[in-house]
Amino acid sequence: MGSVAPSKVQKTASVLKQLDEAIVNCELCPRLREYCQRIAQTKRRAYQDQTYWGRPVPGFGDLHPRILVLGLAPGAHGANRTGRMFTGDGSGYFMYPVLYDAGLANQPTAVSRDDGLKLHHTRILSIVRCAPPADKPTPAEIRNCAPYLAREIDALPTVRVVLCLGKIAFDSYLSYLHRAGVISRKSEYKFAHAAEYALPNGVQLLASYHPSLRNTNTGRLDRTMFLSIFMRARELAGLDA
Repeated sequence: MGSVAPSKVQKTASVLKQLDEAIVNCELCPRLREYCQRIAQTKRRAYQDQTYWGRPVPGFGDLHPRILVLGLAPGAHGANRTGRMFTGDGSGYFMYPVLYDAGLANQPTAVSRDDGLKLHHTRILSIVRCAPPADKPTPAEIRNCAPYLAREIDALPTVRVVLCLGKIAFDSYLSYLHRAGVISRKSEYKFAHAAEYALPNGVQLLASYHPSLRNTNTGRLDRTMFLSIFMRARELAGLDA
């Protein structure tokens, strides 16, 4: 794919800026807002000298991506602290070196919003934009965030591959596809690590275990497995042509 016209870049940037503002100011889920604000006030001992973000977290990355990565939700002391997805927690420390080695990031580290990290051909967002207690959003909270997911996906027509990290992200993306009329039955798509589906709209759907510490510390997901998923995403997105 060639370069994107400046007018399209400006239009997408404007749409996403408006969406980001709506997300950051969202108050739809009282339980999540109370939790995020409480964590931001009490803080973890290691971060006592830092000002926590404490708000819903918008998407991050390329404005015209070929690859869209869907996570579950911000980490309480990760993105809820730094304000950027997978930044400043164990999941991000595992994932960003892999993105760098896959040629999808300009550096292997992600510690803050102003650390210079840039993504290539890739955008990252989450199904739920607020950190949930015990990493478990309720079905109602997932539904409340669903319109933001739909608006962001609809604003990114260049996406060729959607990589879902974990079953909740996978199921939520299927719900989006069903509501949008792209698929008629969600039951035809089963979550499994490295599962791959060609969708009727031409987008390729990939699935991976989530890079949570529960998965990476136990070896359920290792670096080789995760890198292979992103290399496959590159291939399907036409980035290796």
